[in-house]
Amino acid sequence: MEEGNHSVVTEFILLGLTDGPELQVPLFGLFLMIYVVTLVGNGGMIFLITTDPQLHTPMYFFLRNLSLCDLCYSSVIVPKMLLNFLPDRKSISYTACAVQMYLFVSFADIECLLLAVMAYDRYVAICNPLLYKVTMSRQLCNQLVTGVCAVGLVDALIHTCCTFQLSFCRSNIINHFFCDIPQLLALSCSNTHINEIVMFAFIGCVLVSSFVTILLSYICIISTILQIRSTEGRRKAFSTCTFHLITVVMFHGSQLFMYLRPSSSYSLTTDKIASVFYTVVIPMLNPLIYSLRNTEVKNALRRVINKFLTNS
Repeated sequence: MEEGNHSVVTEFILLGLTDGPELQVPLFGLFLMIYVVTLVGNGGMIFLITTDPQLHTPMYFFLRNLSLCDLCYSSVIVPKMLLNFLPDRKSISYTACAVQMYLFVSFADIECLLLAVMAYDRYVAICNPLLYKVTMSRQLCNQLVTGVCAVGLVDALIHTCCTFQLSFCRSNIINHFFCDIPQLLALSCSNTHINEIVMFAFIGCVLVSSFVTILLSYICIISTILQIRSTEGRRKAFSTCTFHLITVVMFHGSQLFMYLRPSSSYSLTTDKIASVFYTVVIPMLNPLIYSLRNTEVKNALRRVINKFLTNS
C-alpha cells in the first residue's frame, strides 16, 4: 500500500533477543522452561488460595490477583517471543502489535498498582491490627482491585491510541522481542514529542504514585515494628513484609530504569535485558518468592496433597 511517497506499514518484524543462529535453540529451551514454571507457579498459587479456606484473607486475595496478573502478563509476551526463535516467524501484524502493547501496558500498570495496594494491606495489618478485618472488608478489597484494573485498562488505551495514530513509514523492523512504546516511537516518521510527554506523564504517574504509597506504608510499618518489644514479635512482623518488599524492589527497579530515563541513554542490549527481567523473569519468581518460605502457603499445599492422596 502507498500513501503519498511513503509505504504504509501493515506488519512489523520483531528481531528478538539475538540474531545469532547458534543461540536460537538454547534460548528457546530456556524461555520455554521459564514460561512453564511461570504457568505452574502462578496457576498453583491461584488454585491454592481459591480452594483453601484458611487462605481466604485480604492478603491472599491480593496475592491471588497478583498471580493472575503475572500469568496474563507473561502470556502476552512469552508465546510470541518463543515463536521468534523459529525461522520465518518473526512478523507480527499491525493489529496484533497494537493488541499486544495494549495488554502489556494494562497488566504492567495493574501489577504496579497491586503492589501498592498490597503495601497498604500490610500497613493496616501491622499498624492497626484490631481494625484490620473491619478496614480491609471484602467490599473494599473488591473495590481496590476493580479500581486498579480500571486505571490499568484506561492508561493502556491512552498509550495505544496515542502510539498507533502515528505514521510508520521509515521501517517496520522492531529491534526488540515485543511491541513496546519506545521502540514504536523510534520507528515513526511523525512528530513523537507529545507521545513522549504522554508516556513520561502517565507511566510516571502510575509508577510514582505506587512507589510513594509503598514508601509511606513501609515507613509507618517499620516505625510500628521497631516499637514492638519482643524479638519474636518483630521477626514475625518483618517476615510478613519481606516477600512483598523483594517483589517491589525487583519490579519497580526495572520499570523505573526502563521508562523514566532520558532517551539519550537508551541502549538496545541493556533495554532487552531489562525487558526480559520484568516481562519474563519476575512473573516466574513472584510465586516462588511468596511460597518458598511462606509457612501458610506450604501448609495449604500439604493439605491439598494429603487430601488428594486420601481420596485416591
